[in-house]
Amino acid sequence: MALTAMEMVANAKQQITEIDTVTANGQLQTSLILDVREPAEYAGGHLPGAINIPRGLLEFKIDATPEFQGKQQAPIVVYCQTGGRSALAALALNQLGYAGAVSMAGGFKAWSEAGLPLG
Repeated sequence: MALTAMEMVANAKQQITEIDTVTANGQLQTSLILDVREPAEYAGGHLPGAINIPRGLLEFKIDATPEFQGKQQAPIVVYCQTGGRSALAALALNQLGYAGAVSMAGGFKAWSEAGLPLG
């Protein structure tokens, strides 16, 4: 039986760690910050220090991105617009050996609504 996109996200969220925006804000200085939105979304505003690798290219580009090379054990905060793509991305990263990848619940929308700093 085929899954819907939302069912895939729900399944991913059962297998990953999600953190809230307050926790993510506290980790800006100690974690890699990965924005998995599309480049146009990233250009419209992003978290401070965020590196943009769109969700559709993540598995193919992560190992070739200098900031992530050799960082399989580093903490990585992953976010998208609302938290769905980042949940899928965190699961993919965990499967690729990036054990410290977590998803930011609520995504950039929640971050912006909380008035947190932008990059």
